[in-house]
Formats: sequence, C-alpha cells, structure tokens
Amino acid sequence: MPDSRPQTPMNNRSQPSDSESEPVSRRGRPVGDHNAKRAELLAAAIAVIAREGYAGASMRKVAQHAGCTTGAVTYYFANKEEMITAVAQSLFDQIDTLLENNQERIDIKTLIEQWLDWTNTDEPNAWLAWLQLLGYARHEPAFAGVIKQRYARFRQVFTSVLERGQSQGIIRDDIPAELLADQLSAISDGWMMMLPIEPERFGSSRGQSLLDGLMTLITPPQPHKPPSKRKAAAK
Repeated sequence: MPDSRPQTPMNNRSQPSDSESEPVSRRGRPVGDHNAKRAELLAAAIAVIAREGYAGASMRKVAQHAGCTTGAVTYYFANKEEMITAVAQSLFDQIDTLLENNQERIDIKTLIEQWLDWTNTDEPNAWLAWLQLLGYARHEPAFAGVIKQRYARFRQVFTSVLERGQSQGIIRDDIPAELLADQLSAISDGWMMMLPIEPERFGSSRGQSLLDGLMTLITPPQPHKPPSKRKAAAK
C-alpha cells in the first residue's frame, strides 16, 4: 500500500521512543498473509499489554514479542494509539463470536460458561489486557468512545437474544430484556474481573452453583402451589 506522507531522509530520522505515540512512516508491504500477520501482531500486543500494562506496551516491545522488526508493526499500525484501538476492537470481536455462537440456541448458561473459560483458560491474556485498557480509557475520551460503542452493540445483540428467550417462555419477561442484558453483563464482568485473582472462588462446584443461581434469577418464576391437603392437615 503506497504511502502519500512525505518520507524523512534516513540520516535525519530519529529513533522512535518507547512511547511510540507519534506516527511512524510505514515500510514496504510485508510478504505473506496480511490478515494472518495482523492477527499475530494483535495477539502479541495483547500479551504485552497484559504483562506490561498500557504505559509499558511500546510498539518495540510488541515487535520483540512477535519476533519481527518495529517497522513491520508500523506497517499495520501507524502509532501506538492506533494499535491499542485495534486491540480493543479485536477483544470485542472475540466476545461477539461467543455471543453469535449461542444466539440460535438462546443458551445463556453456556454463553457465560464460555465467557469464563475464555477469561481463565482459553485467552487469559485477553482479559488481563482488557482490564489494563479500561484503566487507560478513563483518561482518553476518544478511546473510551470506542469501548462504549462496541459495548452498546454487544448489549443490543444480547438484548435481542433475551427477547427471543422471553417470547419462548424460557426467560422471565417481568423485567425488560434490555435491563436483563445490562444486569447479566455486569455480573459476568464482575466474575471475570475477579476470576484471575481469586480462582478458588470459581472452582468447579462453586462455579456451577453460581451459574445455577444466575439461571434461577432469569428463569420465569414458577407459579405458587398451595400446600397439599395432607400437609395442611399435618399443620
């Protein structure tokens, strides 16, 4: 992809700092699968952010983790901010995939189980990186806007899943689906935040009990049955 920006002569070009916040001239097109290489660099960025935090996640460190040059990273991401935004979009894409896989079955319990697995076993770096980025978003309105937009899209899809469950009688309908989506998201976020820190709280038996309790909260309440004549007589 040609670059229309003016190039700085090599003898006058200064070395990039660790912050990597300024745009860097892109190098020539790397050889190989563009999408695969970009995904590889995003995975490297997630791992570095999980380990170093936002402040320590320079493009140079991402390149070192991926086993490539900094120039290869700047071909895909013009600067650190662009790379961080791409990481956030990638993490939301992974969550969206989990949601899409459970849309037709309306299996909320399996969906949340997969969220927890994604956090704890499948992609442990992903959630740790996500926590770092949430802290960064507090001080960067533009980046916070990206998260708000993607989270709103997620809740919209989640709401439609719950609405279908309500129409089928498997999700309680005395609470609007939009509120249920927000509540379930908050509960799941809280679990995923603490799971890497207190894994013993979410062991197999207790974790199953937490999920069962959550399903009880969103299942239509059972009609009250009057006590049988035998029980009434015993009283």
